[in-house]
Amino acid sequence: MGLLEQCEELFKTSNLYEVLGVCKGASDSEIRRGYYKVSLLVHPDRAPGDELATTKFQVLGKAYAVLADKDQRAVYDEQGIVDEESDTLDQDRNWEEHWRRLFPKITLQDILDFEKQYKGSDEEVEDLKRLYLQHEGDMDLIMESALCCTYEDEPRVKDILQKAIDAEEVPAYKAFTHESVKKKNNRKRKAERESKEADEMQKEMGLNSEDSLVAMIKQRQKSKENGFNSLISDLEAKYCKKPAAGKKGKKK
Repeated sequence: MGLLEQCEELFKTSNLYEVLGVCKGASDSEIRRGYYKVSLLVHPDRAPGDELATTKFQVLGKAYAVLADKDQRAVYDEQGIVDEESDTLDQDRNWEEHWRRLFPKITLQDILDFEKQYKGSDEEVEDLKRLYLQHEGDMDLIMESALCCTYEDEPRVKDILQKAIDAEEVPAYKAFTHESVKKKNNRKRKAERESKEADEMQKEMGLNSEDSLVAMIKQRQKSKENGFNSLISDLEAKYCKKPAAGKKGKKK
């Protein structure tokens, strides 16, 4: 099975840009950032309950490799095909090792600093509008995917999106404008349950208040919530340095 077929099977799209969550005109840094965002959601260590996580991770790495290579990306853009025989897509390539070269670990302080500068920024507004369009106004999915957001941020998120609707920057999806009270209450109960579980984990791990974010990270990973994983992925992609020249596989 070829790469595009694998993408369709595992990610429900054969479009490599959609797999990475970026637009066709994305810059190299945006593609790299998109790759990391998605990779954290399917990384075997962060998705232990997903039997296909390893396969997804490998296929995702190949999709990134194609779009990160100038020549291969040009062929894909023009013809919609990929060179399956390229060294870049070598079946024996260690994608975990390649991933770690691209994205070394970050610190807790990096997370806190990023959250502080991200909230209320133009970047956050644009990200929220993108999620709103992607999920057609479904607040459950928007809040799960939004960076640096907890249930307490929901009124702020809704206000941002409503202003975008009023300004005709995005359409008024019925799922957003006419969301049922039951759906809102279910989301609230879920958030309260997760908050309680995070507090319990914090106590079990013997963490103090300054370390509470660590407990939340672990709880988010445990419950497979996309939102906080996206925060980590976006942050690591933002702070990690690019690999030195010469790390790419040789072209035939």
